Amino acid sequence: MTLKVGIAKHPYNGHLHAQEIDPHATAMEEGLTQLLESLDCQVADYQVSYLTPEEEETYGARYRMALSSNHGADQVAAMIKKDLFPIGILSNCTNLMGMLAGHQRSGPTWKPLRVGLVWMDAHGDFNTPETSLSGMVGGMPVAISTGLCLHHIRNAVGLNPPLPMSYVTMLGVRDVDPLEQHLIDTHGIHQITVEDVQKQSPRIEQEIKRLAELTDIIYIHVDLDVLDPEYMPGHMTPAPGGVTADELKQTMTTIFKHPKVRGLGLASYPSENDTEKIGLKSIHKIIEGAVLGYKAR
Repeated sequence: MTLKVGIAKHPYNGHLHAQEIDPHATAMEEGLTQLLESLDCQVADYQVSYLTPEEEETYGARYRMALSSNHGADQVAAMIKKDLFPIGILSNCTNLMGMLAGHQRSGPTWKPLRVGLVWMDAHGDFNTPETSLSGMVGGMPVAISTGLCLHHIRNAVGLNPPLPMSYVTMLGVRDVDPLEQHLIDTHGIHQITVEDVQKQSPRIEQEIKRLAELTDIIYIHVDLDVLDPEYMPGHMTPAPGGVTADELKQTMTTIFKHPKVRGLGLASYPSENDTEKIGLKSIHKIIEGAVLGYKAR
């Protein structure tokens, strides 16, 4: 049976003193349509979350990213309501909020759905401005999404209410700042370790079941540095000891078999450093694993 897919591209990166729309999201599209067709998928919708002419008059990289993510949220919500499988092609992890808000808005009424998050990343991205050593907003999206900080950004995206801490599971996290780790421990964020993925531990299914019991819908977010650097060469924030592309593909298939898992987002592709397309092949494996799981329902 053909699986209908929606592509949601979020191009704004939210970084200060940087090119606002970088090439990373667009670069992930190389070969994507052909891959999906080979997996018997139809791209039934394609959207890009650009600012309106009025919003182009605003300033502030973070705020402009939030405004664009709000449009992206509407696009993702519409895809889910049409029973499409939304795949987010994301500039970086600041686009998390838009994907979550889209899932939140995808219900049959005005009432926001309860959204579970599986956060796949080498880093927790659970810093706040008070705990961050770098001050980089790219290290804060999970903290923002759970209401710990930068509420004006979350409100501009339209992610309301913020996610309760129990709605979050982290996978593959292994490089965390000391004060960030304290926050993770204090709030009891559930973890799926690299070893769990390597062994395809029952914990993977147990965590999806736990989230499914608490929430209405589940979103899977992948920062590509969750992979070992061998499988995503040239990443901006590499961390040794990650999972392989095949291990993550298998994990995706397991996760996407659950009917409450609806959306996938892929962020931070180091396209300019991926000269041999090793990283792009890893991205294709991740998507293939998700599609195989979705089709096995």
